[in-house]
Amino acid sequence: MKERNVGGLRCSEVLAALSEYVDGELDRSMVDKVENHLLGCPNCERFGRNFGSMVVSLRKESQQSPEAELEVMSRLLERLRSAKTEA
Repeated sequence: MKERNVGGLRCSEVLAALSEYVDGELDRSMVDKVENHLLGCPNCERFGRNFGSMVVSLRKESQQSPEAELEVMSRLLERLRSAKTEA
């Protein structure tokens, strides 16, 4: 994937901030930059959407048994690998 600078952030900066973005831990200025980048970069938007969906699923499933957590982590790693190769 070619690194792009959109909305004042490079792709690598957006990817590094996605976890905090999904968790609502970024300040308003950074939220605006991330969102502007996602609006202008289809690769990061697709990865960010997939990442957000995984976080929601993980939070829901993490309330299950420890055995389920191992399965969830395994699926998460596989989805992250797939998303990386798609980008």
